[in-house]
Amino acid sequence: MPVHRVGLVVHQGRDAARDAASVVHTWCEAHEVPCTEVDVWSADQHRRSAREEARAAGDPDLVVTLGGDGTFLRGARIAVKTGATVLGVDLGKVGFLTEVPACDITTALDAVDAGHAPVEERMTLTVRASRLPEVPAELESLLCYGRGPALPPPQARPESTAGDGWGLPLDVNALNDVVVEKLARDHQVSVGVYISGRLLAAYSADGLVVATPTGSTAYSFAAGGPVLSPHMDAVVFTPIAAHMTFNRTVVAAPDEPVALRILPHSGRAAVSIDGQLRGVLDPGDWIGVYRAPQRVRLVRLQPTDFYARLRDRFRLTDAPATATDGESAPFFRPDSCVPPDLADLRLPPPTAAR
Repeated sequence: MPVHRVGLVVHQGRDAARDAASVVHTWCEAHEVPCTEVDVWSADQHRRSAREEARAAGDPDLVVTLGGDGTFLRGARIAVKTGATVLGVDLGKVGFLTEVPACDITTALDAVDAGHAPVEERMTLTVRASRLPEVPAELESLLCYGRGPALPPPQARPESTAGDGWGLPLDVNALNDVVVEKLARDHQVSVGVYISGRLLAAYSADGLVVATPTGSTAYSFAAGGPVLSPHMDAVVFTPIAAHMTFNRTVVAAPDEPVALRILPHSGRAAVSIDGQLRGVLDPGDWIGVYRAPQRVRLVRLQPTDFYARLRDRFRLTDAPATATDGESAPFFRPDSCVPPDLADLRLPPPTAAR
């Protein structure tokens, strides 16, 4: 389908991002496509919800992000509300979400406009809560220090109502993770963790991460969690610095919600969604995190080679003991006809496409 309106999210702190924005504007002018810069985080601009950002940009059908994964996540939270596709231009250093190099922006836009660009869908998470979260005024300046203005508190989803004992459905989506963590250095957060409505354990920890497979290479990984293929659906629960013997990640099925209840004698806890502070929980509050019906639609110029990127971004090196064996030979090279029993599998791209 042709592109009708572009929303542009630019990392204004990078010269390369501003230069790339000029390329996008030039393409849009040549194709008579309206282009609006959104969520630019200027110091004098009030932050808006994702629905408000999308509305202010005219509900774009394509969101282009110019920066690293943080910029991409800001664009994705806008796009998911309208079903727009996201074109992430790679200007970061360690990210996994943006894949289109800056030199290929025009090619990518042409491919999207002609309907030739593959679109990859990723699972997102959403949240129910015992009450609408908010950041207390006395804590906002401290919690947001160095981050710029905070996003507004999440509101209840407009199409839903609260059921007895089911909490409020929040109008949020997380592509990476939902994180609950302690506010004070000398107070851990104590949380009862439930999976599919059943108590798993009560944790005393610095924090707890509930992530998607896409987010498994972000905070969850830094806390010791596993790497999951972004092509699968799952709910990944990882404790952070837990003071208990069982401190392992639990990978739940996509239809198994993970709920976190702040215990009576716990300290207060901050809730972040995709790295953005969204509220503070008091003892007795709870949130439930589960697979959302909305998925993020990512534009790709070619099939994703996730494991090659994993090797590159984490600078994986081979064991010294294998050095005498030389470089590992390629495996399953699809440069000729693929055997029928492998036809439905994800395989590396042909050599010429790499």
